[in-house]
Amino acid sequence: MAKYKKKRARELQHDRFRDTTMSFFDRLGNLLEGRGRTILYGLGGLLLAGVIVILFVKWSHRKRDEAQQALGRAITISRTTVSTTPIPGSAEPTFSSEKERAQHAIEEFEKVAAKYGEPYRSESRYFIATNRLVLDRQQGMSELAQLSNSNVGEVAALSKFALAQANESDGKLDEAARLYSELARLNSVTVTPETANLQLAKIYEKQGKKQEAADLLFNIVDASRKAKGSDNQPVPQSSAAREAADELQKLDPDRYAKLPPESPTLPG
Repeated sequence: MAKYKKKRARELQHDRFRDTTMSFFDRLGNLLEGRGRTILYGLGGLLLAGVIVILFVKWSHRKRDEAQQALGRAITISRTTVSTTPIPGSAEPTFSSEKERAQHAIEEFEKVAAKYGEPYRSESRYFIATNRLVLDRQQGMSELAQLSNSNVGEVAALSKFALAQANESDGKLDEAARLYSELARLNSVTVTPETANLQLAKIYEKQGKKQEAADLLFNIVDASRKAKGSDNQPVPQSSAAREAADELQKLDPDRYAKLPPESPTLPG
C-alpha cells in the first residue's frame, strides 16, 4: 500500500508538471495568436539592422584603410629627396627643388582633406601648412596658428610645435618660448613636456638666460632618472631626457654633477 501511494504521488506530480507546462504553452499560444506577422516583421527588422551594422563596419574599415594609404602616399612625396637627376631604377617621383616638392605634396594632401573625414582631414591640413612654409611662409604660419586650436589633439600639438620652430628659425625667440611653454603645459603624448621643455631651454640659452636654461634642463633629467613604472622599476629615459643631460653637461657641468645617478634598466 505504501509503495502504491508513493507511486501514485509520483504520477500525480508528473501530471501536475505536464498540466502546468501545457497551460503555459496554451497561454503563450493565445498571447501570440494573430501576431505572427508582427513578430516576423520585428525579427526581420532586427536582422536587417544587424546586416546594416555589419556592412557599415566593413565600409568604415575600407574607407579608413583607403584614407591611410592616400595619406601615406602624400607623406612619401613630402619626404622625397630633392635631386636634379632621377635615381636610377627608382619609380618614385623626383623634384628639382623644395618648392616643387612642396607644391606636389600640397596637391596630394588637399585631395585627402577633400575626400576623407577626421582625423585625416585635419592631419592633411597640418601637412599642407608645414609644406606651405616653403612656398608662402606667412600663410603657412597663419594656417599652423589656426590648427593649433584643432579639436584633434595630435594635430593641435604638432601644429603648435611646428609654429614654435618656425618662429625660432625666424629669430622670434619670445614667441617661440611662449609656444613651447604652452606645449609643456598641455602634457601631450604627441609632443611630450620633456620635448617642449628641452626646446624651451635651448631658447633660454639663445636669449642668454643660462640660469633658467640650466634649471629647466636639470628638472627634466632629474625627474626622468627618478621616474618609476607601476612595477616600481626605473623607467627608461627618453631621447629628450638624454639630450637634456648632454646639454646641461655642456652648459653647467657643476649642476650636472648634482644629478642623481642614472638607474640601470632591466634588459628587454
